[in-house]
Amino acid sequence: MTAFLPRHRRALAIPAGLAVAAALALLPDVPAAAVAEAPAAASAADGTPLSYVVNVASGKPSAKVKRAIAEAGGTIVTSYDRIGVIVVHSSNPAFAASVRTVRGVDSAGATRTAPLPSAATTDEGTPRVLGKKELAAAEAAAGQDPLEGLQWDLPAIKADKAHEKSLGSSKVTVAVIDTGVDDTHPDIAPNFDRAASVNCVTGKPDTTDGAWRPGAAESPHGTHVAGEIAAAKNGIGMTGVAPGVKVSGIKVSNPDGFFYTEAVVCGFVWAAEHGVDVTNNSYYTDPWYFNCKNDPDQKALVDAVTRASRYAEKKGAVNVAAAGNENYDLAADEITDPVSPNDSTPSDRVIDPSECYDIPTQLPGVVTVAATGAKGIKSSFSNHGLGVIDIAAPGGDSTAYQTPAPPATSGLILGTLPGGNWGYMAGTSMASPHVAGVAALIKSTHPYAPPALVKALLYAEADATACTEPYDIDGDGEVDAVCEGSKNRNGFYGWGTADALDAVTK
Repeated sequence: MTAFLPRHRRALAIPAGLAVAAALALLPDVPAAAVAEAPAAASAADGTPLSYVVNVASGKPSAKVKRAIAEAGGTIVTSYDRIGVIVVHSSNPAFAASVRTVRGVDSAGATRTAPLPSAATTDEGTPRVLGKKELAAAEAAAGQDPLEGLQWDLPAIKADKAHEKSLGSSKVTVAVIDTGVDDTHPDIAPNFDRAASVNCVTGKPDTTDGAWRPGAAESPHGTHVAGEIAAAKNGIGMTGVAPGVKVSGIKVSNPDGFFYTEAVVCGFVWAAEHGVDVTNNSYYTDPWYFNCKNDPDQKALVDAVTRASRYAEKKGAVNVAAAGNENYDLAADEITDPVSPNDSTPSDRVIDPSECYDIPTQLPGVVTVAATGAKGIKSSFSNHGLGVIDIAAPGGDSTAYQTPAPPATSGLILGTLPGGNWGYMAGTSMASPHVAGVAALIKSTHPYAPPALVKALLYAEADATACTEPYDIDGDGEVDAVCEGSKNRNGFYGWGTADALDAVTK
């Protein structure tokens, strides 16, 4: 079976001057688990600085905690007092162990295993570029944007029918917490919310104009996601699931493609305090695919991101996240994680998914999204698991496995790319923004609905989708994944496939 790459990974090289680039790259998503012996935590024994989070009771850190941080060789970068998360840099290898003993400190841990700045990484995925003739051959029906005929994913969730009723409200904002968003793209610019956009890469908000954009050599992932959600219906390019809502860019991925805890915390807090209604999270928090609470460093990361995501929901945001692209059963008794820590030297870890978590994907209150292909069945790569997956939506698949009906030509998902381009990607990273878009349509229809009600409507309005049995996606006679549960709720599709039409009519 062809293995698709993880949810959020690294920058793609897209040739300049091409209107559409098709990227066979997926962004990472995966839940966490517990291990008997977790790999060693970060070490600063050579005197190089590392980044830490120190979690305390909400409110300004006490003088005692501040003094303990300083005495342990730490320098406070910033403090998120409303949730009690302090971002610290230190070159002391014993820093976290030292401050954990201080009264008032709930947990503390290194956010990475590589020194500041993180080590460089290699790119993942090779773009498959569409030629100008293929682009010119794109067919669109009356009233559609030029590339809409290539978007099989819109009718798959009845978004095309929904748009006849409503495009969504400009009073609703979806924040793309990701690699950055190119707000100069002609399909994004009309709907971009600058006030809700920021660069959080250092763990501290950078509001410099344009700081939320990806660099020239950085991944186009966030821009692709933003277009899937809210590409304007403006006679140009493609159409988003909710083309009338606003979209913002919250950049949390550093130039090497890592999504570290301090940046993710900053992103959720920023969204919470800037009126965001929905957040999309198509990544996992590096460097651990699964963060195990029996490891003190990893526990601190879970605590910090949990506090931040809960704060965002408390302030009115529905948090939506991708389930991951390794075809894992997240409800299994154990999973082998071969990629952590991904910023230094990974090793095989056998983890217990009930004790280790993919963050933010598996955190309380977060909507966990699995991917489907053009035939409406689980994508070959999509993670699954009864009680873990909440809902499903188009994320694409190899055209060899699930071929779309014409005029669509690719089984991948069309999205916007930096520099005014469009291209294809696939992954649960692409499924999550479809659900974020539907959530935005629900919020547009029910403007006073709190997050709990928006989520309840999202699940109730989903189209029940029965298990695919047997699931032999590559047709080799062997079962590639096992689906458990009923038609109304199961491990492949959760409560069902997202329904945009119901979102605007019920």
